[in-house]
Amino acid sequence: MATPQQRQPGTPVPLPNRAINWIDERFPLSSTWRAHISEYYAPKNFNFWYMFGSLALLVLVIQIVTGIFLVMHYKPDANLAFASVEYIMRDVPWGWLVRYMHSTGASAFFVVVYLHMLKSLLYGSYRKPRELLWLFGVGIFLCLMAEAFFGYLLPWGQMSFWGAQVIVNLFGAIPFIGPDLSLWIRGDYVVSDATLNRFFAFHVIAIPLVLLGLVAAHIVALHEVGSNNPDGIEIKAKKDANGVPLDGIPFHPYYTVHDIFGVSIFLIVFSAVIFFAPEMGGYFLEYNNFIPADPLKTPPHIAPVWYFTPFYSILRATTTQFMYALAVGTLAYVALIVLKSRLSALWKMIALVGGVVAVIAMFVFDPKFWGVVLMGVSVLILAGMPWFDHSPARSIRYRPTWHKYVYALFGIAFVILGYLGILPPTTVGTLVSQICTFIYFGFFLLMPWWSTMGRFKPVPDRVTFEPH
Repeated sequence: MATPQQRQPGTPVPLPNRAINWIDERFPLSSTWRAHISEYYAPKNFNFWYMFGSLALLVLVIQIVTGIFLVMHYKPDANLAFASVEYIMRDVPWGWLVRYMHSTGASAFFVVVYLHMLKSLLYGSYRKPRELLWLFGVGIFLCLMAEAFFGYLLPWGQMSFWGAQVIVNLFGAIPFIGPDLSLWIRGDYVVSDATLNRFFAFHVIAIPLVLLGLVAAHIVALHEVGSNNPDGIEIKAKKDANGVPLDGIPFHPYYTVHDIFGVSIFLIVFSAVIFFAPEMGGYFLEYNNFIPADPLKTPPHIAPVWYFTPFYSILRATTTQFMYALAVGTLAYVALIVLKSRLSALWKMIALVGGVVAVIAMFVFDPKFWGVVLMGVSVLILAGMPWFDHSPARSIRYRPTWHKYVYALFGIAFVILGYLGILPPTTVGTLVSQICTFIYFGFFLLMPWWSTMGRFKPVPDRVTFEPH
């Protein structure tokens, strides 16, 4: 198509061009497309790990669209909620498909986000200058957890009801404000119609608005600093005379095609789950949730959905005996900071006083409270990654080989915590959970030291890339 400069005077302008020009005079459509798509230069060595960000955006759209259709028929009333879900499943045309897309989408969202975060851990995507990008991502993860928790109550099945009862009651363990906080969250002295209504409001309106804002901020921050790559090299450091990165290629059409391929594979797997195993053996939809909520009948085993179970295991691992090991571990960590860190004397003194106060508090407050604290910290500690990692190399490719085993140990501990969180508590299971809890927190808290140890491979000046 001829550009305006090439077009001869008097030549009629095609209708699509006139429409785009009319919009551009009133809204930055073409400039936005160029800045964020066609002239956004991404590293040319992306691999399959870099599909999961686009897949997360796709699942977000699926959840919003299916959620809108579900809200059309759902009744946020304790007497009608379960029946309205059954009505959607049995009487609304294609309602069963929309409901299963939404329930499967919730689990798919966490699968994709966990893999997206794993990619960031492996390739150091949280390192300077992407700290704020990472913090937005952690905020998105927290919103997803809140969204999933509030939405889990809405079917008003047995596991929904009792799961919400257990989780909300945990806030009661917080000293001084706990009982009032639990009452405020429930809106009543027990999980009831008031709880269902406020959870519905949070799930449908409040959390999605915050989530969409964080997603927009995440994308804007990404395009401001540029994408990381498997080599962990800044492609903006090497540019041609036109200011184009030498190791960059336009996102469109190269990575749009790349992502479309990933979307195709994802939709095949997603569809297979929806049509053949939407409950996924009870992991995506628990059997007890097909039974109406009954406040007078407690299920034999109450457990959250699989994507919460690693953190739930950390909560359950916090027993009275565990507090002694935690106190010893805290004192040892404070000693490590005082003796082996490069912090100033003031910060070392603060760490020493804080550690001693924390150990004293461990024997003053109930272990249940500390379980809630550790469960919360196990998520929030992700926000500290940009400041924990002091490695000379961003990417795992150029770190010592044994660093891979540290990451593998962390991943195995996380998976074990998730699996044990599904099962009823046992003596052996609790012991294993406690060991894995120490591994989980040790990975982050000891990172300032172990991330600098070993022989690092030389990082190349340009990205390494082999055409397919």
